[in-house]
Amino acid sequence: MSPRNLVLAGVALTMAACAAPERDTPEQVGPLNIEAAGDGVYALIGPTEPRTEENLALNANYGVVVTDAGAVLIDSGAAPVAAETLHRAVRAVTDEPVKWVINTGSQDHRWLGNGYFAERGAEIIALEQTVATQQDFADRHLPRLERVLGEEAAAAIEPVHADEPASGDRHRVELGGRTLELRYFGDAHFPGDAVVWLPEEEVLFTGDMVYVDRLLGVHPWSDVAAWQEAYHEAMETLAPKTIVPGHGGVSDPAKVRAETGDYLDFLVENVGADARAWDPINEVMDRYREAPAFEHLRHFDDWHPTNMNRTYLQFEG
Repeated sequence: MSPRNLVLAGVALTMAACAAPERDTPEQVGPLNIEAAGDGVYALIGPTEPRTEENLALNANYGVVVTDAGAVLIDSGAAPVAAETLHRAVRAVTDEPVKWVINTGSQDHRWLGNGYFAERGAEIIALEQTVATQQDFADRHLPRLERVLGEEAAAAIEPVHADEPASGDRHRVELGGRTLELRYFGDAHFPGDAVVWLPEEEVLFTGDMVYVDRLLGVHPWSDVAAWQEAYHEAMETLAPKTIVPGHGGVSDPAKVRAETGDYLDFLVENVGADARAWDPINEVMDRYREAPAFEHLRHFDDWHPTNMNRTYLQFEG
């Protein structure tokens, strides 16, 4: 490994296959805050606001794992312009080139920067179920990104997937002396959502399975019951010490349980149960509109009614 030397000056940089832009400070790169999550393991923390042109649609979290043979990037941003900023963030913590990109999901900011890194020699790694959803959603993502990022930035996006997606629910890789596992516990925010587990470091990158500091969002294609089960199985099976959520700051299991696990339980055990009992939707919405345990989370007022409505409809069906 070669950590970034903060006093480097006047050294000519070799333009290798995965050459990157000039380096930034190790604390923040563009909209991303850099936090250490372990020895040679870093979380790139994006803002909890919605996608904007200013934040380059990097309103999510990413990861860097530095190995003896190169850097592993966890998720690649929503466009080449975002991927370039992620690349600068990698360069802020290591001189190693990005040799591998692991995709945890199929939402735009998880994978539409793959092409930028693939062009520079990186191998894309993902599970089959994740790639299937990427292929299904690509055409839906692109028009929205054009509205957010502008025509020029969106036109540069080329959907690129893993050449040989891994089959099954567990894919273990040894990369430059590091062991990483790509695990699928069930559909969550999007179908095919996966997590990246570093068993030796006991660090878990959850992708969009976990939200902290802001309320999670239930989409029409989210499966609330499966999400709840996947969350609990992942936490019980892996028992991580450090968790890098899909959104929000680096956390411990207690905070993750309070802000994601308990909220999923709230939706399933209250809204879902009442829907199965055929209680009228307007009564259920009024009954659980106030949820003091979660009202401190950002976007609660916007997302909580939507989450209840979509949960009710899923369980009613």
